[in-house]
Amino acid sequence: MRVTVVIPALNEAGNIGRLIEETYAAVPAQCLAELIVVDDASEDATPDEIKSLIDSGKYPGLRYLRHDERSGQSAALRSAVLAATSPIIATMDGDGQNDPHDIPHLLEVLAAPGSDGPALVGGVRTERKATGSKRWASRAANWIRDKVLQDDCPDTGCGIKVYWREVFLRLPFFTSMHRYLPALFQTYGYGVAYVPVNDRPRQAGISKYNNLNRALVGIYDLIGVTWIRKRTKVPRIVERHPNTHPITDIAMRLKPVNDDGARASAGDKS
Repeated sequence: MRVTVVIPALNEAGNIGRLIEETYAAVPAQCLAELIVVDDASEDATPDEIKSLIDSGKYPGLRYLRHDERSGQSAALRSAVLAATSPIIATMDGDGQNDPHDIPHLLEVLAAPGSDGPALVGGVRTERKATGSKRWASRAANWIRDKVLQDDCPDTGCGIKVYWREVFLRLPFFTSMHRYLPALFQTYGYGVAYVPVNDRPRQAGISKYNNLNRALVGIYDLIGVTWIRKRTKVPRIVERHPNTHPITDIAMRLKPVNDDGARASAGDKS
């Protein structure tokens, strides 16, 4: 499957260039369609690192987009996904803590768009390199979120994921939605899966989050996502006439019922 790798970046000079080089070495050329970095209005040398790699001509498909103002990680992801040309998206954080060598492993589990199987595969960091307080806060947040949303996601904060582009673009957009993608995919009837991945220490710069702002934003968003999950209804098409007009919707759940009465669906959660 051809994949667009998407990396949001904010003041990641010293990290982003190295991560781009690693990604081109880790993802097979026949699989990597392009790599899009969205600069969320950085104030350091982040754009210089990216543009120098583009100008070198050594990295085909490397693209740089810059926001006019700081808009957040979810907005950066959406800008890149809108610009992407591949049906499959792979995301990583710009700090270099995600390992691009994990992308092929996630792609092995991801179903082809329109087929049965998971439409999103998320990474699970088995050996966190963050500080003890951040690891504790992450475990607590995952436990609370899972109790409320019941999405069985063991590590929603892990930035490395692969998923179907079209499904992502159908989801309701809000800031911080990137933390709830597994729950949102499930809400709209798609399957998800998880794969253990590597976690690495940050080599340069500082984290853009702390435990307090994560907690405050997380509570607010959790209320909103809970409302979305309760209020979302995804009806299934069980008959169409005439049958000469195929439904191009990527969701196989829109196919009519089979002769035996069973629906053919991807990620059927009913």
